[in-house]
Amino acid sequence: MVQADAYYHPLVSNSSYCHHHRLFPGYLDFLFHMFFLARYCKLLEENSFRGRTADFFYMLLFGATVLTGIVLLGGMIPYLSESFAKIIFLSNSLTFMMVYVWSKQNPFIHMSFLGLFTFTAAYLPWVLLGFSVLVGASAWVDLLGMIAGHAYYFLEDVYPRMTGRRPLRTPSFIKSLFADEAVVVARPANVRFAAPPAEDMHQD
Repeated sequence: MVQADAYYHPLVSNSSYCHHHRLFPGYLDFLFHMFFLARYCKLLEENSFRGRTADFFYMLLFGATVLTGIVLLGGMIPYLSESFAKIIFLSNSLTFMMVYVWSKQNPFIHMSFLGLFTFTAAYLPWVLLGFSVLVGASAWVDLLGMIAGHAYYFLEDVYPRMTGRRPLRTPSFIKSLFADEAVVVARPANVRFAAPPAEDMHQD
């Protein structure tokens, strides 16, 4: 019979093995969030916020404020305080917020998760949330990002369509910090445009 102490390695103790075993899901989840940051931040900048740097900055500022407020208020609630105390940085939640906003603005794009199954972009945050839980990471990090993302999406896209008012209009002092970016549209070469009708040319 092989005794249990036969598995002991002089360079790797049981405590260090368990420590690295616990850290592995955190490393994997961190790498995925960095991928989300590079991909979906770029997609938002090049599409929804193209030429609107001030609005993009205001979205990040709004998300950071909402996340900080949730954690501060949640730390006062006995059941949530223990879970929120484990969240040291909110950068992953802010990254997941951008994923949520992008999925809401592009809900019908077909996607594939690791080639295993396909779905539309509207379900992307829930698929990634399930993956985080599967690898053993905390679900609160992604849930906080989804809450902040939904708050921004509702106030920026849904509420203005319902009432005609836009509560998240970027303040003028923030716009003054960023130079206006003109969106350049390429004009096809060798294209002649028809002259306006003669009657329009004589109108005052």
